[in-house]
Amino acid sequence: MTNRTLWRRVAGNWELYVLLLPTLIYFAIFHYIPMYGLQIAFKNYLPAKGFAGSVWVGFKHFQQFLDSYMFWNILWNTVWLSLYELATFPIPIIMALLLNQLNSNKFKRFVQTVTFAPHFISTVVLVGMLYLFLSPRTGLINRFIEAMGFKAIHFIAEPSWFKSIYVWSGVWQNAGWGMIIYLAALTSIHPELHEAAVVDGANKLKRIWHVDFPGILPTVIILLILNVGNLMSLGFEKAYLLQNSLNASSSEIIQTYVYKQGLAGGKFSYAAAIGLFNSLVNFILLIVVNTIARRMKQASVW
Repeated sequence: MTNRTLWRRVAGNWELYVLLLPTLIYFAIFHYIPMYGLQIAFKNYLPAKGFAGSVWVGFKHFQQFLDSYMFWNILWNTVWLSLYELATFPIPIIMALLLNQLNSNKFKRFVQTVTFAPHFISTVVLVGMLYLFLSPRTGLINRFIEAMGFKAIHFIAEPSWFKSIYVWSGVWQNAGWGMIIYLAALTSIHPELHEAAVVDGANKLKRIWHVDFPGILPTVIILLILNVGNLMSLGFEKAYLLQNSLNASSSEIIQTYVYKQGLAGGKFSYAAAIGLFNSLVNFILLIVVNTIARRMKQASVW
């Protein structure tokens, strides 16, 4: 395609490019221009000297992180929590497939509203609710446990409970949002496929497995690839708000460590190196999973 032909196509569809322009500006300002600052990961950055004036130290900060006594504990916590969270990926799919089979539109709307509403709760409010519900003295959960004849559990202070609290509170908050994506994908399945399956004697379970699931499989694969590509990028806010000195052995992840070292500790170069290390791991995972999907003749990001 020549440059003249390209510009003719752009001119012929200029309205679409105008609509796309705010998105391009957003990514340029907040995602591409900040990449210039990644060089501080290879320097002893001092704000007074700026990016150019700071001393180049190469991979010193990366080596410092790898040699840190905290490295393996932080990496294990991040990877284990990420895999635990990824294991809940099928839940919105199952919810969407089951809800799609219901005949009552009123009940469908009720379930969608109830499951989607928590998505609008802020992380701070969600953590506050967790502290109230899981309080060892006045929390509803512990009241129920005591009513059953067992001792109250200090969930927030127990390292063994942190990952489950983090993951399942996230499922409660975001499963409804994910379900809507799959419900939208299910609308693209032609009704005649279900009619033909009914004629062949397929029950609802068989129609889900042989009609609905194959119909949304490309969407499932794309979202799975994106989730794996963000495997190491856990939410900082909830982990930090749920963290305390008693559960730190289980709750200290890369994101909270970067905050403490970078913003709280003033070690900007060290924190940038850790963040870049985390991003590189995500990038490699994204390429690997996307390549596997392409070789298996499935939908892929590129």
